[in-house]
Amino acid sequence: MTTMYEQKILELSKKYYEKTVALRHQFHKFPEIGFEEVKTSQTVAEELEKLGITVTRNIAKTGVVGLIKGKYPGKTVLLRADMDALNIQEEADVPYRSQVPGKMHACGHDGHTAGLLGAAMVLNELKDELKGNVKLIFQPAEENHGGAEPMITEGVLENPKVDAAFGCHLWGGIPEGEIHVKHGAAMAAPDTFAFKVIGKGGHGAMPHLAIDPVILTVQAINNMQSIISRRINPLSPAVISYGSINGGENHNVIPNEVKVTGTIRTFDKKLRYWIPKAMEETLKGVTELQGAKYTFDFTEKFPILFNDDKMTNLVQKTVAKVVGEENVKEAPEANMGGEDFAYFAEKVPSSFFFVGISKDMEKPVLHHHPEFQWDDKNLLTVMQSMAQVAVDFLNNNEQ
Repeated sequence: MTTMYEQKILELSKKYYEKTVALRHQFHKFPEIGFEEVKTSQTVAEELEKLGITVTRNIAKTGVVGLIKGKYPGKTVLLRADMDALNIQEEADVPYRSQVPGKMHACGHDGHTAGLLGAAMVLNELKDELKGNVKLIFQPAEENHGGAEPMITEGVLENPKVDAAFGCHLWGGIPEGEIHVKHGAAMAAPDTFAFKVIGKGGHGAMPHLAIDPVILTVQAINNMQSIISRRINPLSPAVISYGSINGGENHNVIPNEVKVTGTIRTFDKKLRYWIPKAMEETLKGVTELQGAKYTFDFTEKFPILFNDDKMTNLVQKTVAKVVGEENVKEAPEANMGGEDFAYFAEKVPSSFFFVGISKDMEKPVLHHHPEFQWDDKNLLTVMQSMAQVAVDFLNNNEQ
């Protein structure tokens, strides 16, 4: 029976491949950023409705849900794709280059959306053989705001109740033709922070009459780095990175204040909340010693993405049918990037896997880069993998 499904999924993926490529090119030419995916979601909904799939629109503003009902009773599996683009001017030399100034699909979400539509076309033809339901989630705003959480709040895990969830990401750090899985912690919590050092401005020639926030900011940043290098077990990965430092406008004027923003990346829940506290304590000590003041703000973003072991075992076996067992590998380490699929993984047993797109690993494809590009043929891998995972979960009595 498994062989029969493999062959059918392969044949149907080839049948719908050109249509899927055309959709990918359309999404790429007209990119839309988070919660503004109006045309993208309209196209998604219309394509699903053409197939006779039940569609619910405007979930979390621009989200779309499609429901394929299998002929036989059973569980419900969720397949998810993100739709949003980035505020980047495209420089890639491709015929389907972005037509929207300052916006492009620089992370592969056009492929996720088109690939899941392709999987929907495949699964819709197999619905009379499915035991249970397939819930297709087309999610807005993964890049910044996080569209998964509001979609869950609005009920996408209910009616019917979802038993497991799967998602994938086209990945430039993996060779084309390979798929990587990761048991346990797969992606970090991408939290953010912002702080101010508030001193006393003055003339650069008379620093003794001022309280210099520039010097204090440098001291605070250097001391904060020792939180990672000296106060945390080196076997527990964590990152503090500073993205912006702003203060002052003139070479001979000590400013009143300096503003700093950055990100904290962790895989451990205790560390996730301890690090910002340690940072604030450090900042407080540095500023109070010199008579300055400070503000410190910590913003909790997406959760740590934990893959369920059983669901990841299923993915590992399933995608081997698509790319070959030798091309399915356990990721050697977790990824410090963030991914709001983590919200789904908090609620139901889930697994998120990575589809390789790099032709030359000496020059890997860089995400969030103006020249980001990848070959359309990788859509076949996405289509087949997502469809095969759904079929294997629903029609495998052991699940």
